[in-house]
This record gives sequence, structure tokens and C-alpha cells, in this order.
Amino acid sequence: MEPSTCLSRRRALGGAAVVGVGVPLLAACGGGSSDKPAAPDAGTVLAKTSDIEVGGGLILDEEKIVITQPTAGEFKAFSATCTHQGCLVTGVSTTIDCSCHNSAFAIADGSVAGGPAPEGLPEIAITVKGGQITAA
Repeated sequence: MEPSTCLSRRRALGGAAVVGVGVPLLAACGGGSSDKPAAPDAGTVLAKTSDIEVGGGLILDEEKIVITQPTAGEFKAFSATCTHQGCLVTGVSTTIDCSCHNSAFAIADGSVAGGPAPEGLPEIAITVKGGQITAA
């Protein structure tokens, strides 16, 4: 074999070291399944209906849930974790907004309304009764 095409031991070990360091770093940047929030127990009170404006919403940081009221008396809940790179959404106006990379989601169904997000926000089951919104 020609010396230029042979894989030296030093080069092989150097490549293995790069892979050994690079793979964990790449895994840390990804939104793995461990980043998904645990669903609250059924019956857990999440918010009062009066806390959520019509056409707006409320982000529950700890639970990683966003609750919206697209029309009067209609409440929806979605994961507050952006499907682009796992950032927590940062605001709700006419859309659910993620300021990390400017993704936006529809408040009525969580579908992508703009930005680089590859898919909509997963819906979370809730129950609305007596002015309270609870996990279903």
C-alpha cells in the first residue's frame, strides 16, 4: 500500500477521540425523549379560565404546557416545547411564539404558522369545569 492511503495508528486513535467527544456533544444539543415533560396527573389544576384571554394564552413554564383560548369558552392545551430545537415557547399573542428561532404555532390547533419548526405542538388533554382547567 502507498503510505498516503494507509491509516496510521495515530490517525485512527485521533479520529476515535473526536468521535468519542463529538457524539456526546451532539446528543446534548438534540431534543431527546428525556426533554419531554411528564404529563401532569389527571385532575391536577393547571389554571383558571379567567387567567386566559380570548385569542391569547398562558404558558406554564414548570409543566411545559401552553393553554390557549382561541374563541370564547374554547380552551386548548399543547406542549410548550418548540418542535424545532426544544426551546420553551416564549409568548402567546395571535400565535404561540418561540423566540429562539422565530417559530410560530396556531393557538387553535398547535399547527405550524411560521418559522423553521418541522411540525406542530402536540395537544395535551384537558378538562374545563367550574372555571378551572385541569389535566385530563
